[in-house]
Amino acid sequence: MNRQDDKGSELQQAYAVCSRHAHWLSDALSDLDVSAGSHQDELTSDNKELIRIMDQFAYRYTRLQDEMGARLMPAILATLGEDVKPMPAIDRFNRLEQLGWIPSADEWLEHREIRNQFTHEYPERPDDHLEKLRAAMTSANRLIEIFTNISERLKKEKLI
Repeated sequence: MNRQDDKGSELQQAYAVCSRHAHWLSDALSDLDVSAGSHQDELTSDNKELIRIMDQFAYRYTRLQDEMGARLMPAILATLGEDVKPMPAIDRFNRLEQLGWIPSADEWLEHREIRNQFTHEYPERPDDHLEKLRAAMTSANRLIEIFTNISERLKKEKLI
């Protein structure tokens, strides 16, 4: 197996992992309907089903973002012949933006900040928690959209 095949294999594997996370994240989003303000009290309850859905959402949201940033994007660049090993993450995001693979490196970093606020900051008030959840859900939908666009381009260019 030559080096190009290894790169293609890395891309295939990263794509498969991201596809799975995107699928289950989408599933969690469809189950997680918190568009109405009446759900504020539910966020602090012991509703087993809601907790399961929230856990699935948080896990898949985090994993999709991490896998895209740490595996899929570097694999795309490597497959295109870019030397990604010495590149800091922000340089990879900027390069992908330059090549038209992602709409904006800054947007990617904004999604990272939303994710960090959602997963690492635990607001005491349910309405603050609901606000962070809604921001994370909006971000998750956008990440799925970005992944879908990348997926379509990978298929169009016959990279997967």
